Amino acid sequence: MTKKSLLFLGALALSAVAFAGTKSYEILLIAPAQAGTTQLAAGQYRVEVQGSNAVFTNVRSHRSFVAPVKVATTQKHDTTAVETKKDAGSEHITSIDLGGSSDTLQFGE
Repeated sequence: MTKKSLLFLGALALSAVAFAGTKSYEILLIAPAQAGTTQLAAGQYRVEVQGSNAVFTNVRSHRSFVAPVKVATTQKHDTTAVETKKDAGSEHITSIDLGGSSDTLQFGE
């Protein structure tokens, strides 16, 4: 193999590792909801945890929203589930159980 092809394979392997590290979860909001202080419109979102933040990416518009989150370890969840509460006429996301993991995202006010 030439040096050029080895360099290409190395770059390809590094990019594969970078993309493999982040797991995302899909949720559907049937009504507008608030995650912490972040307002989310109704729609389908991809959720990723990045450090102490949850990143919500709208599947249609590809627009991203960031909300601070606390990750709690509980029992293993079979499915991804969103828990909300209605406060002052609007929905607030209190937690998201991440399916296939034992992580629960908890959102403050």
